[in-house]
Amino acid sequence: MTTHTPTEGATTGDVREAVQQRYAGLAQGGVPSPVAERMARTVGYGAGDLEAVPEGANLGLGCGNPVALASLRSGDTVLDLGSGAGFDALLAARAVGAHGHVIGVDMTPEMVAKARTNASKVGLENVEFRLGTIEDLPVESGSVDVVISNCVVNLSPEKPRVFAEACRVLRPGGRLMISDLVTLGELPASVRASLAAYVGCIAGVSLKDDYLRMLREVGFDRVDIVAEKGAAEMLGVSGAESAACTCSDPLVASIVPELVKSVPIEDLLQAARLVVSVQISAHKPGGGV
Repeated sequence: MTTHTPTEGATTGDVREAVQQRYAGLAQGGVPSPVAERMARTVGYGAGDLEAVPEGANLGLGCGNPVALASLRSGDTVLDLGSGAGFDALLAARAVGAHGHVIGVDMTPEMVAKARTNASKVGLENVEFRLGTIEDLPVESGSVDVVISNCVVNLSPEKPRVFAEACRVLRPGGRLMISDLVTLGELPASVRASLAAYVGCIAGVSLKDDYLRMLREVGFDRVDIVAEKGAAEMLGVSGAESAACTCSDPLVASIVPELVKSVPIEDLLQAARLVVSVQISAHKPGGGV
Protein backbone atom coordinates (compact mmCIF):
# COMPACT_ATOMS: atom_id res chain seq x y z
CA MET A 1 0.00 0.00 0.00
CA THR A 2 1.34 3.42 -0.94
CA THR A 3 1.59 5.98 1.83
CA HIS A 4 2.13 9.61 0.97
CA THR A 5 4.42 11.53 3.31
CA PRO A 6 3.01 15.05 3.80
CA THR A 7 6.42 16.71 3.93
CA GLU A 8 9.94 15.79 4.88
CA GLY A 9 10.35 15.70 8.65
CA ALA A 10 6.69 16.48 9.42
CA THR A 11 4.99 14.41 12.10
CA THR A 12 1.34 13.45 12.25
CA GLY A 13 0.95 16.19 14.85
CA ASP A 14 2.52 18.75 12.52
CA VAL A 15 0.09 17.83 9.76
CA ARG A 16 -2.93 17.93 12.06
CA GLU A 17 -1.91 21.33 13.44
CA ALA A 18 -1.41 22.77 9.96
CA VAL A 19 -4.82 21.53 8.82
CA GLN A 20 -6.48 22.83 11.98
CA GLN A 21 -4.94 26.27 11.61
CA ARG A 22 -6.02 26.55 7.98
CA TYR A 23 -9.61 25.57 8.70
CA ALA A 24 -9.78 27.79 11.76
CA GLY A 25 -8.88 30.68 9.49
CA LEU A 26 -11.60 29.76 7.03
CA ALA A 27 -14.14 29.47 9.84
CA GLN A 28 -13.26 32.89 11.19
CA GLY A 29 -12.78 34.67 7.88
CA GLY A 30 -15.50 32.92 5.92
CA VAL A 31 -15.64 32.48 2.16
CA PRO A 32 -17.40 34.97 -0.17
CA SER A 33 -20.90 33.64 -0.85
CA PRO A 34 -20.67 33.75 -4.68
CA VAL A 35 -17.45 31.70 -4.58
CA ALA A 36 -18.84 29.16 -2.12
CA GLU A 37 -22.10 28.84 -4.08
CA ARG A 38 -20.30 28.32 -7.37
CA MET A 39 -18.07 25.63 -5.87
CA ALA A 40 -21.05 23.88 -4.29
CA ARG A 41 -22.98 23.83 -7.56
CA THR A 42 -20.03 22.37 -9.47
CA VAL A 43 -19.80 19.38 -7.12
CA GLY A 44 -23.49 18.48 -7.13
CA TYR A 45 -25.55 20.71 -4.83
CA GLY A 46 -28.76 22.28 -6.10
CA ALA A 47 -30.51 25.55 -5.42
CA GLY A 48 -32.73 23.87 -2.83
CA ASP A 49 -29.69 22.68 -0.88
CA LEU A 50 -28.18 26.14 -0.82
CA GLU A 51 -31.44 27.77 0.22
CA ALA A 52 -31.96 25.27 3.07
CA VAL A 53 -28.93 26.39 5.08
CA PRO A 54 -27.98 29.78 6.54
CA GLU A 55 -25.32 31.91 4.93
CA GLY A 56 -21.90 30.77 6.06
CA ALA A 57 -22.76 27.10 6.39
CA ASN A 58 -21.56 26.40 2.86
CA LEU A 59 -17.87 27.23 2.59
CA GLY A 60 -17.47 25.69 -0.85
CA LEU A 61 -14.97 23.10 0.37
CA GLY A 62 -16.61 19.85 -0.74
CA CYS A 63 -15.83 17.62 -3.72
CA GLY A 64 -19.27 16.00 -3.96
CA ASN A 65 -22.70 15.81 -2.36
CA PRO A 66 -22.72 12.73 -0.09
CA VAL A 67 -26.13 13.58 1.38
CA ALA A 68 -27.78 13.31 -2.03
CA LEU A 69 -26.29 9.84 -2.56
CA ALA A 70 -26.70 8.44 0.95
CA SER A 71 -30.42 7.53 0.61
CA LEU A 72 -31.16 8.89 4.08
CA ARG A 73 -34.40 7.74 5.66
CA SER A 74 -36.65 9.28 8.27
CA GLY A 75 -35.38 8.31 11.70
CA ASP A 76 -31.80 7.55 10.64
CA THR A 77 -28.89 8.45 12.90
CA VAL A 78 -26.18 10.03 10.74
CA LEU A 79 -22.55 10.87 11.49
CA ASP A 80 -20.71 13.50 9.43
CA LEU A 81 -16.91 13.13 9.56
CA GLY A 82 -15.24 16.53 9.42
CA SER A 83 -18.49 18.49 9.54
CA GLY A 84 -16.95 21.94 9.13
CA ALA A 85 -19.47 24.76 9.29
CA GLY A 86 -22.32 22.25 9.16
CA PHE A 87 -23.46 22.30 5.53
CA ASP A 88 -23.91 18.54 5.00
CA ALA A 89 -24.99 17.88 8.59
CA LEU A 90 -27.79 20.45 8.33
CA LEU A 91 -28.98 18.98 5.03
CA ALA A 92 -28.90 15.51 6.59
CA ALA A 93 -30.86 16.74 9.63
CA ARG A 94 -33.66 17.87 7.35
CA ALA A 95 -33.60 14.56 5.47
CA VAL A 96 -33.89 12.34 8.57
CA GLY A 97 -36.63 14.41 10.15
CA ALA A 98 -37.54 15.03 13.76
CA HIS A 99 -37.21 11.34 14.67
CA GLY A 100 -33.71 11.15 13.25
CA HIS A 101 -30.47 12.49 14.63
CA VAL A 102 -27.29 13.90 13.09
CA ILE A 103 -23.87 14.16 14.74
CA GLY A 104 -21.12 16.27 13.22
CA VAL A 105 -17.54 15.77 14.37
CA ASP A 106 -14.78 18.27 13.64
CA MET A 107 -11.39 18.85 15.23
CA THR A 108 -11.42 22.63 14.80
CA PRO A 109 -13.11 24.51 17.69
CA GLU A 110 -13.88 27.46 15.43
CA MET A 111 -15.71 25.22 12.95
CA VAL A 112 -17.70 23.49 15.70
CA ALA A 113 -18.76 26.86 17.10
CA LYS A 114 -19.75 28.08 13.63
CA ALA A 115 -21.75 24.91 12.92
CA ARG A 116 -23.63 25.20 16.22
CA THR A 117 -24.52 28.80 15.43
CA ASN A 118 -25.75 27.81 11.97
CA ALA A 119 -27.95 25.06 13.42
CA SER A 120 -29.46 27.57 15.86
CA LYS A 121 -30.20 29.99 13.03
CA VAL A 122 -32.47 27.47 11.32
CA GLY A 123 -33.91 26.03 14.52
CA LEU A 124 -32.78 22.44 13.94
CA GLU A 125 -32.82 20.50 17.20
CA ASN A 126 -31.99 17.05 15.80
CA VAL A 127 -28.36 17.89 15.02
CA GLU A 128 -25.35 18.31 17.29
CA PHE A 129 -21.69 19.07 16.74
CA ARG A 130 -18.90 17.48 18.76
CA LEU A 131 -15.24 18.46 18.97
CA GLY A 132 -12.99 15.52 18.16
CA THR A 133 -10.82 13.88 15.53
CA ILE A 134 -12.05 11.48 12.90
CA GLU A 135 -9.28 9.06 13.92
CA ASP A 136 -10.72 8.83 17.45
CA LEU A 137 -14.43 9.55 17.21
CA PRO A 138 -16.34 10.73 20.30
CA VAL A 139 -19.21 8.46 19.27
CA GLU A 140 -20.53 5.25 20.84
CA SER A 141 -19.87 1.98 19.04
CA GLY A 142 -22.75 0.59 16.99
CA SER A 143 -24.87 3.72 17.36
CA VAL A 144 -25.02 5.13 13.82
CA ASP A 145 -26.98 4.11 10.72
CA VAL A 146 -25.08 6.16 8.14
CA VAL A 147 -21.64 7.76 8.01
CA ILE A 148 -21.05 10.55 5.52
CA SER A 149 -18.00 12.68 4.79
CA ASN A 150 -17.07 15.28 2.20
CA CYS A 151 -13.48 15.81 1.06
CA VAL A 152 -12.05 15.34 4.56
CA VAL A 153 -10.52 11.85 4.84
CA ASN A 154 -7.78 12.81 2.36
CA LEU A 155 -6.55 15.28 5.00
CA SER A 156 -5.92 12.53 7.54
CA PRO A 157 -2.42 11.04 7.75
CA GLU A 158 -4.01 7.98 9.40
CA LYS A 159 -6.70 6.92 6.97
CA PRO A 160 -6.96 3.27 8.12
CA ARG A 161 -7.80 4.53 11.62
CA VAL A 162 -10.50 6.79 10.18
CA PHE A 163 -12.12 3.90 8.33
CA ALA A 164 -11.81 1.58 11.33
CA GLU A 165 -13.54 4.18 13.50
CA ALA A 166 -16.30 4.65 10.94
CA CYS A 167 -16.87 0.90 10.92
CA ARG A 168 -16.85 0.76 14.72
CA VAL A 169 -19.58 3.38 15.21
CA LEU A 170 -21.87 1.93 12.53
CA ARG A 171 -24.59 -0.53 13.47
CA PRO A 172 -24.45 -3.92 11.70
CA GLY A 173 -25.83 -3.33 8.23
CA GLY A 174 -25.00 0.38 8.44
CA ARG A 175 -23.72 2.21 5.40
CA LEU A 176 -21.07 4.73 4.50
CA MET A 177 -21.10 7.36 1.76
CA ILE A 178 -17.93 9.37 1.23
CA SER A 179 -17.07 12.07 -1.27
CA ASP A 180 -13.30 12.40 -1.44
CA LEU A 181 -10.27 12.95 -3.63
CA VAL A 182 -7.98 10.14 -4.76
CA THR A 183 -5.25 9.87 -7.36
CA LEU A 184 -4.96 7.64 -10.41
CA GLY A 185 -1.16 7.55 -10.21
CA GLU A 186 1.84 8.62 -8.18
CA LEU A 187 1.96 12.35 -7.53
CA PRO A 188 5.21 14.22 -8.21
CA ALA A 189 7.66 14.09 -5.30
CA SER A 190 7.55 17.87 -4.91
CA VAL A 191 3.78 17.74 -4.37
CA ARG A 192 3.94 14.85 -1.90
CA ALA A 193 6.63 16.67 0.11
CA SER A 194 4.70 19.96 0.36
CA LEU A 195 2.80 20.61 3.57
CA ALA A 196 0.93 23.40 1.78
CA ALA A 197 -0.21 20.91 -0.86
CA TYR A 198 -1.28 18.51 1.88
CA VAL A 199 -3.40 21.13 3.63
CA GLY A 200 -4.85 22.02 0.23
CA CYS A 201 -6.29 18.49 -0.20
CA ILE A 202 -3.70 17.51 -2.80
CA ALA A 203 -0.63 15.80 -1.31
CA GLY A 204 -2.55 13.60 1.12
CA VAL A 205 -4.65 11.81 -1.46
CA SER A 206 -4.25 8.04 -1.73
CA LEU A 207 -4.15 5.94 -4.84
CA LYS A 208 -7.71 4.96 -5.73
CA ASP A 209 -7.10 1.23 -5.36
CA ASP A 210 -5.39 1.75 -1.99
CA TYR A 211 -8.31 3.82 -0.73
CA LEU A 212 -10.79 1.07 -1.59
CA ARG A 213 -8.50 -1.58 -0.13
CA MET A 214 -8.24 0.28 3.19
CA LEU A 215 -12.02 0.28 3.49
CA ARG A 216 -12.22 -3.46 2.86
CA GLU A 217 -9.37 -4.25 5.26
CA VAL A 218 -11.15 -2.67 8.24
CA GLY A 219 -14.29 -4.72 7.60
CA PHE A 220 -16.46 -2.93 5.05
CA ASP A 221 -18.01 -4.89 2.21
CA ARG A 222 -19.84 -3.88 -0.96
CA VAL A 223 -17.26 -1.13 -1.44
CA ASP A 224 -18.20 0.59 -4.69
CA ILE A 225 -17.43 3.77 -6.57
CA VAL A 226 -20.80 5.36 -7.31
CA ALA A 227 -19.41 8.24 -9.36
CA GLU A 228 -16.03 9.54 -10.44
CA LYS A 229 -14.93 12.80 -12.05
CA GLY A 230 -11.57 14.30 -12.83
CA ALA A 231 -10.82 17.64 -11.24
CA ALA A 232 -11.04 19.40 -14.59
CA GLU A 233 -14.30 17.67 -15.56
CA MET A 234 -15.81 18.36 -12.14
CA LEU A 235 -15.21 22.08 -12.55
CA GLY A 236 -16.13 22.24 -16.23
CA VAL A 237 -12.69 23.00 -17.66
CA SER A 238 -10.07 21.10 -19.60
CA GLY A 239 -6.36 20.86 -20.14
CA ALA A 240 -4.04 23.38 -18.51
CA GLU A 241 -7.07 25.35 -17.31
CA SER A 242 -7.34 22.75 -14.55
CA ALA A 243 -4.57 24.51 -12.65
CA ALA A 244 -6.51 27.76 -12.65
CA CYS A 245 -9.73 26.06 -11.59
CA THR A 246 -7.96 24.21 -8.82
CA CYS A 247 -6.78 27.54 -7.53
CA SER A 248 -10.35 28.82 -7.55
CA ASP A 249 -11.18 26.41 -4.72
CA PRO A 250 -11.38 28.57 -1.57
CA LEU A 251 -9.02 26.38 0.41
CA VAL A 252 -6.45 25.92 -2.34
CA ALA A 253 -6.63 29.60 -3.34
CA SER A 254 -5.81 30.60 0.23
CA ILE A 255 -2.53 28.68 0.08
CA VAL A 256 -1.51 29.27 -3.55
CA PRO A 257 1.38 31.60 -2.62
CA GLU A 258 2.81 28.86 -0.39
CA LEU A 259 2.20 26.21 -3.05
CA VAL A 260 3.99 28.00 -5.87
CA LYS A 261 6.97 28.61 -3.62
CA SER A 262 7.45 24.92 -2.95
CA VAL A 263 5.99 23.15 -5.99
CA PRO A 264 6.87 23.76 -9.67
CA ILE A 265 3.82 24.68 -11.75
CA GLU A 266 4.36 21.71 -14.08
CA ASP A 267 4.14 19.39 -11.09
CA LEU A 268 0.91 21.05 -9.94
CA LEU A 269 -0.50 20.57 -13.45
CA GLN A 270 0.46 16.90 -13.39
CA ALA A 271 -1.22 16.51 -9.99
CA ALA A 272 -4.36 18.20 -11.29
CA ARG A 273 -4.52 15.66 -14.11
CA LEU A 274 -4.13 12.72 -11.74
CA VAL A 275 -6.48 13.72 -8.92
CA VAL A 276 -10.14 12.71 -9.23
CA SER A 277 -13.23 13.15 -7.10
CA VAL A 278 -14.96 9.90 -6.16
CA GLN A 279 -18.21 9.06 -4.43
CA ILE A 280 -17.74 5.80 -2.54
CA SER A 281 -20.38 3.66 -0.87
CA ALA A 282 -19.70 0.81 1.54
CA HIS A 283 -21.58 -1.28 4.11
CA LYS A 284 -20.82 -2.81 7.48
CA PRO A 285 -21.73 -6.50 7.33
CA GLY A 286 -24.67 -7.82 9.34
CA GLY A 287 -28.08 -6.53 10.19
CA GLY A 288 -29.76 -8.59 7.50
CA VAL A 289 -29.01 -5.92 4.91
